[in-house]
Amino acid sequence: MAALRAAKQALRKEIKRRVAALSDEEKLRQSSVLSKQLFRHPKYVSCKRIAVFLSMHDEVRTEEIIRDVFKCGKSCFIPRYESSSNHMDMLQLRSLQDMETLPLTAWNIQQPAAEDSSREEALSEGGLDLILMPGLGFDSLGKRLGRGKGFYDTYLERCMKHPKGKPYTIALAFKEQLLPEIPVDDNDVLIDEVLYEKDL
Repeated sequence: MAALRAAKQALRKEIKRRVAALSDEEKLRQSSVLSKQLFRHPKYVSCKRIAVFLSMHDEVRTEEIIRDVFKCGKSCFIPRYESSSNHMDMLQLRSLQDMETLPLTAWNIQQPAAEDSSREEALSEGGLDLILMPGLGFDSLGKRLGRGKGFYDTYLERCMKHPKGKPYTIALAFKEQLLPEIPVDDNDVLIDEVLYEKDL
């Protein structure tokens, strides 16, 4: 177990170094390519209820995706993390204007305030069709290296207990976040698909 933790920590450091070397222009370019790939994806086209992460500086940008979600009339849900635990809820985002007013956390992530109880939690009603997954690293088998808190793994476990079952999961990754293999344990939930810019 300790060896697995150490291996994951070493990989996190390596991927952070790779992504830090990318220019803002390159991150935006790859993000735009991935957004267009996603917009053509059958699972995205058919989904009605989608969870989207609000990106940090070292993640694929999701603003273009969120704009399209509202343009297409889909229901959009975003994470609210509880920093003291590994609990996360997916709460409804009502509009682009709504997003602009969200407070910033200590991690510099926008999310609904802890005391905001006015929003629908995805699993309290109709569940989710699709979750777009963040992460630090991914491999071609759908193994994911998160930041070590287990928010998404725990949330997917909750999804599996919902009558709708586990939503389809798509990770959005810079090419630099792909690895030949990621070490996982029994708590790590596999992702259905990783989207990245493929070299022609």
